[in-house]
Amino acid sequence: MNLLFVYYVPSGGMETLNRQRVRALRDAGINVQCLYYRWGAGIQNSADPSVFITDSDIAIKHILDHMKYDFIVVTTDHRTFPKFRLLGYTGKFILEIQGYGPMDVAWRELTNAAPEINGHASALLHPNTPHIGTIFKTLYPHLPHFTINNCFDSDAFTYRELPRLPYPVLAWIGRIEDNKNWREFLAIGARMAVIRPDIRLWMFEDPSLSVPSEREDFERLLESDPVLRGRLTLHANVPNAKMQEMFSMIGDSGGMLVSTSKVEGGPYCVLEAMSCRCPVLATNSDGVTSAIFHNATGKLYPLGNVDLAIQEICELMYDATLREVIRLQAQYHVRTEFHPAKYAGEFIQMLHVL
Repeated sequence: MNLLFVYYVPSGGMETLNRQRVRALRDAGINVQCLYYRWGAGIQNSADPSVFITDSDIAIKHILDHMKYDFIVVTTDHRTFPKFRLLGYTGKFILEIQGYGPMDVAWRELTNAAPEINGHASALLHPNTPHIGTIFKTLYPHLPHFTINNCFDSDAFTYRELPRLPYPVLAWIGRIEDNKNWREFLAIGARMAVIRPDIRLWMFEDPSLSVPSEREDFERLLESDPVLRGRLTLHANVPNAKMQEMFSMIGDSGGMLVSTSKVEGGPYCVLEAMSCRCPVLATNSDGVTSAIFHNATGKLYPLGNVDLAIQEICELMYDATLREVIRLQAQYHVRTEFHPAKYAGEFIQMLHVL
């Protein structure tokens, strides 16, 4: 069976997801490739020669004709369907939604996509994201829906024992854009700097994906706040393999990952942190609830409630017993519920149903 995953650019969580599920599905006997329309920083993580990067219709047609895919899984870009049909593809399409950002955007985009989805899609897929499931059921009740937790190789990406940092770190991962809610992270960081003057803030990003107006606001805020500026380190395009060291150090520092997103699908950075025993505090932003159970595998707080976020951070920092329980239970949860073999089995079962 031949399968192709299609997405815009190899960066962030989508690059990690595709790299890991390609390996899991190949181990299960499926011939899998990935197609991206343009270059992205995440390509540094992959040495796979069957990762195609092109937006040329001629090159794409050559790939489709040569590989004769039984299934093509398209993430987000429903406009691919009619284009690939014109290029000669006759197999089945699966539309996958990993996240659209704000819920109103998801509703609008998936409503506008009706002609392409109804005309070409054989199924809809999401990683246990409740609001996406609701939209699918409301707009497309006639199509098969599948929910599969994203896979994660916790054997390859796991805790590393390293020299301990002399200060606690609050980390943030994302793009400098509104939905990732960098403003709330900096507000939390500024408040924590009063409580823990030795605290440091690490922000991991791909600068090429920033929204220009948001970037200007971000730089303007830092310029006006010397307390934040003196504590903040920006990390750009850190290779994925290096991140397990970073998460391990953050966890051992007494710090944590703080995910302030307004809405999330199935964020990989949360799974990566949990696998490396780095506690996670996240907004109760829908998709994270498949990984984080409050006070069991992590902590959740209501979006915008900085006071409660500070309270949860302090509890994680100062309650050593709770912190260790969360670290160990989070690591176990990732190993069992997001294992690549589990993902491959459920994914192949979906293909057989279709």
